[in-house]
Amino acid sequence: KETGGRSRRRRTLLGWLGYWGMVAGVWAVIGGTGVFAYYAAQLPPIDQLAVPKRPPNIAILGIDGEVLANRGDTGGPAIRLAELPPYLPKAFIAIEDRRFYAHWGIDPMGIGRALVSNVLKRGGGMQGGSTLTQQLAKNLFLTQERTFSRKIQEAILALWLERRYSKDQILELYLNRVYFGSGAYGVEAASQRYFGHGARQATLGESAILAGLMKAPTKLAPNRNPEGANERATQVITAMAQEGHITEAMAKVALARPATA
Repeated sequence: KETGGRSRRRRTLLGWLGYWGMVAGVWAVIGGTGVFAYYAAQLPPIDQLAVPKRPPNIAILGIDGEVLANRGDTGGPAIRLAELPPYLPKAFIAIEDRRFYAHWGIDPMGIGRALVSNVLKRGGGMQGGSTLTQQLAKNLFLTQERTFSRKIQEAILALWLERRYSKDQILELYLNRVYFGSGAYGVEAASQRYFGHGARQATLGESAILAGLMKAPTKLAPNRNPEGANERATQVITAMAQEGHITEAMAKVALARPATA
């Protein structure tokens, strides 16, 4: 009898926990939907959002037409994804958003992985778990402030971008719009600024440096911190090899010849 009573109490406890767990889950969904709706209402109408123009820049030319200096931020001409070396966009995917072609703008797995990494990490920067689409939304439409409301709006805009554009269009927009440090916006301007040639001619090592800049564009700029830029590029190349974007042989060659040497 005592054993039977203990068993009934255990079933009762499990049933109670299951019931209240279900209630809590329902209220969590309702609360999340309410928060989502509130911050969505703070945005301008989605159909009125447009990709903004590039920052203004003044180029000072010599008599022969050669560019002597630039004043202000620079943005190179928009470049098509198909014109780039295949490994260049893959470098960004490998280090910034390896599930880019699998998620729908927000990556719960990436967020969970970032949370675990932040908990286990001892020192260093915090990982945010933002997808490339979220980063594009932030760069196109939002400020750089790190607040809860801005992160919610970033997620809303990421979902909108994924619905309006294809994955390749989003990646192309991203590569042409994000900031690479030293006043350079877009992969073409960044390649010209740091390597003296266009992104079409970027080597694997140079592509890794460009992708690595997303972590800290000013801090890791190769013209200011070549050692830091190469160290981050090594992480990018390693990630590319692990994800199968490049062969082990390509990775060994790239790692043996630092792009900023």
